[in-house]
Amino acid sequence: MQESSDSDARSGSFMPDPENSTEREIMEGVRCAELIQRALLPSGQLLKKLLGEYFILFVPKQVVSGDFYWITQKNRKTYIVVADCTGHGIPGALMSILGISFLNEIVKTGSSDMAGHILNRLREKVMKALHQTGEFNESKDGMDLSLCIINHDMTNLQFAGANNPVYIVRDKALLEIKADKMPVGINALREEPFSSRDIEISKNDVIYMFTDGFPDQFGGPAGKKFKYRPFKKLLIDIHQKDMKEQHNILRETFINWLGKHEQVDDVLLMGFKIT
Repeated sequence: MQESSDSDARSGSFMPDPENSTEREIMEGVRCAELIQRALLPSGQLLKKLLGEYFILFVPKQVVSGDFYWITQKNRKTYIVVADCTGHGIPGALMSILGISFLNEIVKTGSSDMAGHILNRLREKVMKALHQTGEFNESKDGMDLSLCIINHDMTNLQFAGANNPVYIVRDKALLEIKADKMPVGINALREEPFSSRDIEISKNDVIYMFTDGFPDQFGGPAGKKFKYRPFKKLLIDIHQKDMKEQHNILRETFINWLGKHEQVDDVLLMGFKIT
């Protein structure tokens, strides 16, 4: 397994002046926020217990992140979320704390274990917390995410997504499970129910859940986006390697692509193997 937060992959982050007491206080506050956010994310021990072979590439744009990951187990089912909240830094981190708190409440105490129903409930709570009613001048904050529920008795995966898909790679072939084209939060048109999709999974399948930070990063010799087609090809090329090596390849690829460009968004990519 491999889990990391790669501060050395970032460029353009705020660097405090050691002689400026105000800037030092700001950074001390941000570092404290990082400790709080880290404490709310799943521990490596829990991820290892529930996922077995896995990696997480987690590269916040700033010290704290609007991207987050979450996992729990209930009734022989493992629930996994990878999410991208509106914004990054402190505003994004505050949204991530809301998301984690709501997921804990919905899944651990809720009666429905359908993936789409969970996202419906999450959207209701986010909209209520942010007082979103559809008015013109209100906050449009929310989150894009993917939710996978692995049923250990039936060897299948149920998926629901808000803008973010999931990839399943098997024997050098990639299957993209598409998400509903709407966020968890107020929608530009209207809020439709999220759909649930059931997918058969097999031993040695590798599941990739991610936010858009990696494929949307500008870099390379021409300063263009990495894009999804090369991102998919990279995952196909490496999916049969062990998790630590996959993590290292992805990390180095991102750092090399970034080069001297500014990181534009938080980056989060989780991979795990069905064993």
